[in-house]
Amino acid sequence: MPALREERDCSFMIIGLTGGIASGKSTVANWLKEQQYTVIDADISARTVVEPGKPAFNQIIKTFGQDILSAEGGLDRAKLGAVIFNDEDKRKQLNEIVHPAVRADMLAQKEQLLNAGKQTIIMDIPLLFESKLQWMVDKIIVVFVEAETQKERLMKRNQYTEEEAQARISSQLSLAEKAKQGDAVINNGGTIEESIEQLIKLLKEWKAKP
Repeated sequence: MPALREERDCSFMIIGLTGGIASGKSTVANWLKEQQYTVIDADISARTVVEPGKPAFNQIIKTFGQDILSAEGGLDRAKLGAVIFNDEDKRKQLNEIVHPAVRADMLAQKEQLLNAGKQTIIMDIPLLFESKLQWMVDKIIVVFVEAETQKERLMKRNQYTEEEAQARISSQLSLAEKAKQGDAVINNGGTIEESIEQLIKLLKEWKAKP
């Protein structure tokens, strides 16, 4: 593992769930929720921390100005996206505001859930490796598909051209590299049922109870 993880009380387990665009990670996360596993979703936290009035929201407005607000007073994601799309410095500025707030929100949720007696917590973090967040979890599951399958699924799902799909895939660490760094890999190249079978076997091996 590229990052050391702190020693934890063995009475509970924090599992990182990651993958790549069009890998099927959301399907796995949804199944876990259906089985009563507790899932903390980084994407939901990312939306929560930029709600009007939140410190990250205020900092974004201070940094990027009022022009990125919607008519309702919230962030207009399209306008903000246009500002940072081709500007690496502005994208970095935004990430430096949002990423720490997301981490703090997820960790606060984790502490509340542990205090409530949860034994297993799944942290659904799409960019877990890219953001070097291995330290936040005990074990990591990578949802994997072959590169060509990933591209085909993304083109079909989002109606992208091959070039558009490849550009989005290339913006993330490859699934092959993520698979090397994970503790376990769910091969999602077949049917959903086959993926779930792998997941059930893994959760039993890890004694990960909801």
